[in-house]
Amino acid sequence: MLIDHWPLAGLRLRTPRLELRLPDDEDLARMAELAAEGVHPPEEMPFLVPWTDRPPHEQRLATIQHHWAARASLAPERWALNLAVLADGELVGTQELAARDFAVLRETSSGSWLGLPHQGRGIGTEMRAAVLELAFAGLGAEQSVSGAMEDNAASLRVSAKLGYEDDGVARLVVRGRPVTERRLRLTRERWLARRRTPVEITGLEPCRALLGATGAGPASDAG
Repeated sequence: MLIDHWPLAGLRLRTPRLELRLPDDEDLARMAELAAEGVHPPEEMPFLVPWTDRPPHEQRLATIQHHWAARASLAPERWALNLAVLADGELVGTQELAARDFAVLRETSSGSWLGLPHQGRGIGTEMRAAVLELAFAGLGAEQSVSGAMEDNAASLRVSAKLGYEDDGVARLVVRGRPVTERRLRLTRERWLARRRTPVEITGLEPCRALLGATGAGPASDAG
């Protein structure tokens, strides 16, 4: 079975409303359709790489290839878990948790998107809380970082709810014009103080070596 050689296939994060897991190919097909149907209003661009500006058929292919590439390149020194997010069995978006040199730095980063029909329901906060539980309680992270364009109020609200603090800005070029990205950082201490969403993690233990977390062990303060 695939899980015998690729234990990440068995990793599951469950919250009161959501399940997060690595997508299989059927999930990817649904995700590609969801992305092509729209992730944000066309006059906005919340991403550093404007992949949603592509025609729908290119978006579908790029979505699938992005997930395949992350899966193929995963290694303890550098990894990205691009998890499918399901609400009541319906695929609604994707939530990433990534790291470089996790065994040394004990730091993760995150990114996400939701299909337009599923925004404004609190799902974004719940799915980020799920991967923060994986990072801090499951893998023993010390810090997690994120970022959002200064005009991306929804993403910034999620970060504020979860306890992130400002960590500087970056001036970048997106769609040929200058933009400002706000960098954000969450420490273990602030995560513990703001931790509210119950998260069940299953299938993690056999994945630890793949994620560079063999020396950390589950956090002693995990609930």
